[in-house]
Amino acid sequence: MGHNIRITKQFSFETGHALYGYDGKCKNVHGHSYRLYVTVIGQPITDKNNVKYGMVIDFGDLKKIVEEEIVDVFDHATVFNKNTPHVELAKELKDRGHNVLLVDYQPTSEMMVIDFSKKIKMRLPENIKLHSLKLQETATSFAEWFANDN
Repeated sequence: MGHNIRITKQFSFETGHALYGYDGKCKNVHGHSYRLYVTVIGQPITDKNNVKYGMVIDFGDLKKIVEEEIVDVFDHATVFNKNTPHVELAKELKDRGHNVLLVDYQPTSEMMVIDFSKKIKMRLPENIKLHSLKLQETATSFAEWFANDN
């Protein structure tokens, strides 16, 4: 009988955003040092001839997926909801050589983890499931996505 084990890797990236239509300070462009905790679940490899013997997934392989899909894309970029007038501001920044990301959602931590979950799930090996994501926006605030809630 195999054991399901959860493996977590932490990532960090600096990203700017603005929340269009929001009634507080976050309607202004500002940034966060995000921390992302990615937890996958699976059974450690039992084949002694496999170089990854005893691992659920090689941390390096998980790192590659998350860096390519999320960290490299979001780090030092400013994220705007493209379905708002912020698209004008985004165009202006892009024209001036800024790294701008246009997404089709309001770039809150909540919506970002939903986006991240889809991107990571597409890249995971068949035997590995995404268990949860935790996106920490500030020292005291974070959003979480759990597979069993969805």
